[in-house]
Amino acid sequence: MSYKVEILKGALKQIKKLSPELQERIQVRIDKLATEPRPNGVKKLKGRENAYRIRVGNYRIIYDIFDDILLVNVVEIDHRSQIYKNES
Repeated sequence: MSYKVEILKGALKQIKKLSPELQERIQVRIDKLATEPRPNGVKKLKGRENAYRIRVGNYRIIYDIFDDILLVNVVEIDHRSQIYKNES
């Protein structure tokens, strides 16, 4: 059972701003979400129904899981000091 992983436009723009080494590390973690959308260390975010986050060093990947249609949407990628400031 494999999930389809989609990176939303905003998250893609955030990835492109990072160093090539960091982009590679983040892309590897995103690719692994297709086979295991809830890996070890994943945290469920409060206040949002399907939202989860994983850590990649000092960066966070926030994504939504839709089990009924086997879809993972990567919503946001940013430094840990900035990722939660946009949410209200």
